Amino acid sequence: MFLAGCQGSDSGGSKSAADDAAPAQVSLAVADGSTDVSPMVPLEIAVTDGDLGDVKVVDADGAEVAGSVADVAELDGTSVWTPDGQLAYGTSYTLTASAANADDKEATASSTFTTVSPAAVSTPSIGPLDGTTVGVGMPIRVYFDDPVADKAAVESHLVVTSSTPTDGVWNWLSDSEVHFRPSQYWPANTEITLDANLYGVDFGKGIWGEKNRSVSFTIGAKHVSVADAGTYTLTVYDGDQVVQTYPMSAGSGDNPTRNGAHVVTESYRNITMDSSTFGLAVDAPGGYRSDVEYAVRMSNNGEFVHGAPWSVDQQGNSNVSHGCINLSTERAAWFFDFSRPGDVVEVQNSIGPTLSAADGDIYDWAIPWDQWQAGSALK
Repeated sequence: MFLAGCQGSDSGGSKSAADDAAPAQVSLAVADGSTDVSPMVPLEIAVTDGDLGDVKVVDADGAEVAGSVADVAELDGTSVWTPDGQLAYGTSYTLTASAANADDKEATASSTFTTVSPAAVSTPSIGPLDGTTVGVGMPIRVYFDDPVADKAAVESHLVVTSSTPTDGVWNWLSDSEVHFRPSQYWPANTEITLDANLYGVDFGKGIWGEKNRSVSFTIGAKHVSVADAGTYTLTVYDGDQVVQTYPMSAGSGDNPTRNGAHVVTESYRNITMDSSTFGLAVDAPGGYRSDVEYAVRMSNNGEFVHGAPWSVDQQGNSNVSHGCINLSTERAAWFFDFSRPGDVVEVQNSIGPTLSAADGDIYDWAIPWDQWQAGSALK
């Protein structure tokens, strides 16, 4: 008993191996040796049994890349490093991260990876242009130089925001052209921004996004005109108010105006209209070459609202044009001053077909809404 008492344990105790804190573990989402990595891939760092310490990314020359670390809210113990700028294409980087456990014992993980080297990079053209004001019928149009193989990847990075919310949807009119519009015309006086966040996006077939672009524009007043080929009348609305009702002449039986909502794209104070531009010689039967005033283009198939003093006697009672909406010079001058790109001219009761892809690049409102929605790659 005495010996046992004298040989008892030290009151201060000593820590056994079983009491040691579990070692911290660091894992990196991008594996060491990875190649063809998107420069926009999230550089995720997961830590268990410890706290994340230093995180550093350097390029192949050892130069540190500026960036910051933030926790991933939905993933406990996971953080992501984000560069202050952008990682470059075709470049080697090394990510190093450390963590310490409760005993301040450190663990480190490192991964060297190489970003993809695209066969080509692409930046699309966008309309409307930044800072412009357009009418309620103008869709957002994005044009690519090459066909887009992975439309869903690209479309998911085309982000539209508007001061008045809409139900707008993208529709791929071809492999290299995508438009965005709501089910109805844009609300007047709306501010719209397209953020085309395409840098680091794989378009498919070796083509990647070259850079990000942001375009902001304004929808102005609601100008919608109704050109009724059955009553030979052009009714002009400013908002919900009728501001003019003009006699007109639409396309003849041989050259009927297309039905449907046309979108104004440009205007000319003076222009020479020549039938040879669409394959009909000037000296052929039905051919023409005319100097025209106050021409407001409403499609790319040659349809304008313009001054036509030669058809004043027919305006209001018959359709004799080559597809345009003919007005007197004075009335055409008023409409010219009233109109802006994006305004709408709705043609109805013409004997011609409905506006379509054959008539140029903006026939968007002639596509029924359910068909328009079906044209999205994200449907």
